[in-house]
Amino acid sequence: MPGVLASETNLVRPPLALTMGEPGGIGPDITLAAWSMREELRLPPFYCLADPDMLAERAGRIGINCPIETVHPDEAAACVAAALPVVRLEAAVKGIPGQIDSADAPAVIEAITRAVDDVHSGAAAAIVTNPINKKALYEAGFNYPGHTEFLGTLSAAWTGTPDMPVMMLAGPKLKAVPVTIHIPLSDVPAALSEAHIYDTSRIVARDLKRRFAIAHPRLAIAGLNPHAGESGALGDEEERIIRPAIEALRAAGIEATGPHSADAMFHSKARAGYDAAICMYHDQALIAAKTLSFTETVNVTLGLAFVRTSPDHGTALDIAGTGKADPASLAAALRLAAELVDNQILA
Repeated sequence: MPGVLASETNLVRPPLALTMGEPGGIGPDITLAAWSMREELRLPPFYCLADPDMLAERAGRIGINCPIETVHPDEAAACVAAALPVVRLEAAVKGIPGQIDSADAPAVIEAITRAVDDVHSGAAAAIVTNPINKKALYEAGFNYPGHTEFLGTLSAAWTGTPDMPVMMLAGPKLKAVPVTIHIPLSDVPAALSEAHIYDTSRIVARDLKRRFAIAHPRLAIAGLNPHAGESGALGDEEERIIRPAIEALRAAGIEATGPHSADAMFHSKARAGYDAAICMYHDQALIAAKTLSFTETVNVTLGLAFVRTSPDHGTALDIAGTGKADPASLAAALRLAAELVDNQILA
């Protein structure tokens, strides 16, 4: 039921916690735009963890009429129809459009950690994250490759078990998962292992059931090399690593096929045969997902103790503060987060 509100399904859920993201980017712009178009976009209730003064300044700059009300999370649902509910961060925020400043990094990180705390306490139903700028965070001492890995650590601290975060690009035409994510392409072959492919695929199958309400998930596993290695002529990773992982998945009762040649996996007839594509590296998954549905594709982190989604685009510093940013992907991320929470409630 994509985009269906809780009131339409007789479900009661807390609002979603939306993080500020990089304040010099378009996160503030699309947050304001999404709220101003909330009825047209059929958005579930949400609040933003941010600096309300920065958001008010940005609203004036881009010409959006968006009243802002500073709230506690449990007050957000009552005011979201009349104003954008904002939970004030303790860290200072400069948020100069088009500029990144490592001084803003503590606020960016605070927004993420507090959103997780809000879900843990029951004040929020799920987390939706605006895009971050990794360079600014690295300069401030951030020691994680990105959002996904940081959220995995926060989830593990919550559950007491080492959670494995898995990145999925979920759109109306394709769900694609990269086994390796933010590493150089030259490092991919050494980073692949039978266990890594198996564990990633197992988490995908589990969350397709419990969060996407797909009773019998079907996974298509891509090869690494051209033509899936062509029986070893173009590389041996398919026979040495990928095929054994597929056999292990089948032995565990998971419907998995492959290794498939990636150049033939993403046309419409091929996509009809599976529910998610398991890809070997970042661009193998993301190029297909973004080409098929750029504005409607959502970044979903599987394998966590909580639901987390994000727009599938970056901070777009070049258009921040101009009013040109499109809130469509953020709106899709908000709707999908609510849908995944509702699926868990109904399961």
